[in-house]
Amino acid sequence: MSEPDVSPRAQPVPPGARRRPTLWREYTESLLVTVLLVLFGTSFVVQAYKIPSRSMEQTLLVGDHLLVNKFVYGGRGAWYEKFLPYRDVRRGDIIVFRFPYDDHAHYVKRVIGLPGERLRIVNQQVYINGEPLEEPYKIHNPDSYDPYEDNFPPPANLIPLRNVRPEWRQALPQHVEQGELVIPPGKYFVLGDNRDSSLDSRYWGFVDRENIMGQPVLIYWSLEVPEPTSSDLAWDDRLAGWVHRLLAVPRHTRWQRMFRLVR
Repeated sequence: MSEPDVSPRAQPVPPGARRRPTLWREYTESLLVTVLLVLFGTSFVVQAYKIPSRSMEQTLLVGDHLLVNKFVYGGRGAWYEKFLPYRDVRRGDIIVFRFPYDDHAHYVKRVIGLPGERLRIVNQQVYINGEPLEEPYKIHNPDSYDPYEDNFPPPANLIPLRNVRPEWRQALPQHVEQGELVIPPGKYFVLGDNRDSSLDSRYWGFVDRENIMGQPVLIYWSLEVPEPTSSDLAWDDRLAGWVHRLLAVPRHTRWQRMFRLVR
């Protein structure tokens, strides 16, 4: 009479013993895929951006949080791009781009002049190739007048020192012909919608095509920015101030601007 088989293979295995490593592997793989998708999306497709200044009012307000489409201007002339939804930069587009100087911070402005065009501003009116440009989005302060930014380009001897980049002060006269600014190939002239509170191409020059990151498409959140907490306060007072602001977030959220398309 043979003895019963008591080898380890015949012993029952608890239901979760083999499933647990499989579950951990599935969770790890799912996490890695999610991370890769997020990295791919933020690198090539979409990126979040916050408006830090008043230069684009009333189109964009300080505290608006945007989603930027980084895919729209992605074309570089490859054969396969005719199958992808790329397009050229157009006049009137709001763009996010790398500032050409210093730490290359990201700026947001509106495209006004395209490569090869001739631009002039006379008494706050923009002219492109001699024709007045209709700009329903721009605003001016009726009590403000600046002979430099409201009549551009100026004669070389009238370029101010204040706010104008030294590099642009030197290069600007080289792009002026018969009182008009001639935009070089591959360059764009951008302005803020809030013309009296915008340091833009009038003050630092052209935007290179390679520096354009994408186009804002959606305001996903908008928050009224409170006054900063003074650094002279004691740490517990500063902490209390930050807690108060955190609790006030729903009250300071501009709910009517959320999920608004950027135009």
